Amino acid sequence: MIKTLWATVRQGKIELLEPTEIPEGTKILVTLLPDDEADFWFQASQASLDKVWDNTEDDVYVQLLQK
Repeated sequence: MIKTLWATVRQGKIELLEPTEIPEGTKILVTLLPDDEADFWFQASQASLDKVWDNTEDDVYVQLLQK
C-alpha cells in the first residue's frame, strides 16, 4: 500500500509531521517540494481529496456513525 506522509527537514533529519508506525527496513521514497511550489501541490492535493470525501454517496457512513 502506498501512503503519503508530510515531513520537514530539521538539522539534516527528516521529521514526520504526524505520528506513524513504520516497520524497520521499510523502503521509502522522498520527494522534495520547493517552498515556492509546496502551496501549489497542497492545493492540487486538497482538490482531489475534497472530491473523494465530499460526496453524497458517503452520507450513509455519517448516519451509521451517529447511531
